[in-house]
Amino acid sequence: MFTSVLMIEQPLSAADVEFVTTLHDDSMSFVVLMRPRGNEDRLLRAIDDVALGELEQAVHEADEPEGEEALRPAALALEHSLRRLRDAGCEAVGQIIDGHPLDLLRSVVEQTHADEVIVLTAPHLVEEFFHRDWASRARHKVGVPVLKLYAHNDADVNQAETADEG
Repeated sequence: MFTSVLMIEQPLSAADVEFVTTLHDDSMSFVVLMRPRGNEDRLLRAIDDVALGELEQAVHEADEPEGEEALRPAALALEHSLRRLRDAGCEAVGQIIDGHPLDLLRSVVEQTHADEVIVLTAPHLVEEFFHRDWASRARHKVGVPVLKLYAHNDADVNQAETADEG
């Protein structure tokens, strides 16, 4: 069985599940690590929103729950993601990241003998430019291949399908 550690920051969409479950021909097992939002990321998220032309979202970054308030939405997102992976026929367990993500990531890779790490994230232009994003930093810490993929929202996929039909 092929084991992937999947680091996420939002619930998996149907498109995300289809993508990660078809990366390999083997049966798949996932350990999902959900990273709750943190207030240290607020400015970077707003800059990314502006750079991507999502001005409305940049204005509302301050409204997003953070810290302790972000734990419940993160737990719900994790459960949703685990359910989608299991419904796709994969084994899946997960946990909320508490503390430094790279320390936990390294220990999970070692404990599970994972074959790879997948960081499924929204674009983080500033961090990526300086190679300070989680995928770039993980490549130097975990000892297995690290894939960086961009997450989809179910709404984005539905809009794209509607545009294709029109």
